[in-house]
This record gives sequence, C-alpha cells and structure tokens, in this order.
Amino acid sequence: MEKGNYSLVTEFILKGLTDQPELQLPLLFLFLGIYVVTTVGNLGMIILIRLSSHLHTPMYYFLCCLSFIDLCQSNVIIPKMLVNFVSEKNTISYPACMTQFCFFAFFAISECFMLAVMAYDRYVAICYPLRYSLMMSYQMCSWLVSWVYALALVEATVDTGCLFRVFLCKENAINNYFCDILSILKLSCSSIYINEVVILFFSIFNIISPTLIIISSYAFIIASILKIPSTEGRSKAFSTCSSHIAAVGVFFGSAAFMYLQPASVSSMDQGKVSSVFYTIIVPMVNPLIYSLRNKDVKIALKKVIKKNIFLKREISE
Repeated sequence: MEKGNYSLVTEFILKGLTDQPELQLPLLFLFLGIYVVTTVGNLGMIILIRLSSHLHTPMYYFLCCLSFIDLCQSNVIIPKMLVNFVSEKNTISYPACMTQFCFFAFFAISECFMLAVMAYDRYVAICYPLRYSLMMSYQMCSWLVSWVYALALVEATVDTGCLFRVFLCKENAINNYFCDILSILKLSCSSIYINEVVILFFSIFNIISPTLIIISSYAFIIASILKIPSTEGRSKAFSTCSSHIAAVGVFFGSAAFMYLQPASVSSMDQGKVSSVFYTIIVPMVNPLIYSLRNKDVKIALKKVIKKNIFLKREISE
C-alpha cells in the first residue's frame, strides 16, 4: 500500500472494557470507587509522611515517591475512563492519545524502578544496619530517585517518538480503555518492526532488570535474616519487607503477562484484564498494603489524628 492511501487520523475511539450497555453503569460506580480510594490513599500517604517527622527516613521517602507515582498514574487513566462510561461516543484526539500514552509509560516505568530502589533500600537497612544512614544519605536517595525519573523520561520519549512514525489506516477504534501502545500498533498499515523491537527491548529491560535487583536484594536479605538468633528479631526484620514483596508481585506479574507474551498467543481481551491490575488496581492497593501492614504508619496516623483533635479543641475553647 502506498503512503498516499493512509488516512490522517485526528481522533481515536476507545472501545473500553466492555461493549455491553448494561455493564456501563455498574462499572462506572466500581471504578469511581476505586478512583476515590486510590486518590485518598496515596494523597493521604504523601501528606502523612510529610507531616510525621519520625517517618522522614529513606524508606518512607521512597514510599512517598511511590505514592506520588501511583497518584499520577491513576489520574492519567481513570478520569477519561469514567467519562467514557457515560459518553455516547468514546473518543480521544490524536494529540491527547499520544500525551496519555507518554505519561502512562513514564509513570509505569518509574514504578518498575522505584520498586527496585525500595528493595535496595531494604537490603542496605537489614544487611548493613550500622552503615545505613551513611549509605542511604539524603544525597544518595535524591540521586536514586532522579535516576529513576530520568530513565523513565528517556524511555517514554523514545516509545512515543516511535509511535509518530507509524502510519494508521482508516480504522481508528482502539480495543482498550486507554491509549496503550499495543492497541495503537494494531491499527497500523505500515511496518511496525522497529516498534516491536523497541517494545520488546524496553519490556525485557524494565521487567528483568528491576526483578534481578529485587531478587538479588532479597537473597541477601533472607540470608541475613536467617542469621538473626531470635525468632522475634527475624519476624521484625521480615515484616519490613513483606509489604514490598506483595506490591512487587502484583505489579510485575500483571505487567509481564501483558507485555512479554508472543503476539500469536496474547489477545487484547486478556490484555485489558491484565492491564487493569497494573494501571488501576496496583495504585489503589499499594497504600493499603503499606498502611495496613506497617506499624510506623499506623502510629503516625494516630498521632496526626490526635494532634488535629487537640488543635480543634484549643481553637473551640
């Protein structure tokens, strides 16, 4: 097909999660509830960490960054998704679609490597407790976070740039609830070989690299924990890692299922279900995991609530 036969796509139609009208309203309320919980949970975690002085440690600094990433990720995806549940025609302009994908890629990649940085932090804390404050200084933490964001920015820019080289046919319906790169590429009339190579390389790099860092960190962590003589000491050391392990399992499991399957095996319907986990469910459960399974967060929350109640009483008096 000649280049002149390609159409200039100005907008896309998002097919969403389902084409059954009777499910639109229940899904609207479901994802609206998830959005509220996600926003309150992550924003609350950020505010709590900022207000509680005893949470001003590297571990909670990284957790604050993770909550910020999850908060932004949910705002990139869910608001447009909610609007589409009540719209007759679920459209998104070409520039808005590219922008949404770029921000989605940036925050998804950031989460991959932020989880790896958090694993490294736990490794240093448990394996080198006496040198922890020196090895995880403010400058070191800032450098690690900056490295995560810089890497995510480069990859998101390359991925988005590669999308602009793709010529699209007259078909403009994206079989997804957001502008995912795999869904967009299915509309291409031109060769997507370069895009597939870039996606495969980045997917392997973004999943395998953090996974290796996490596995290596926890291998050393487990070895150190087993050397602790008391059962209480081992339990306390492991409790600081259990929340992170749960978050890692949900995020990387769903992302690997989506992006590491061969094109002949994967289906977009399965992909949509998988992507719901790492784009919507993970940002919601992360603050719940870290708050419900963390004594420091519970104590800090009680102190903040008591302080606010005390201030209100003083003002009223």
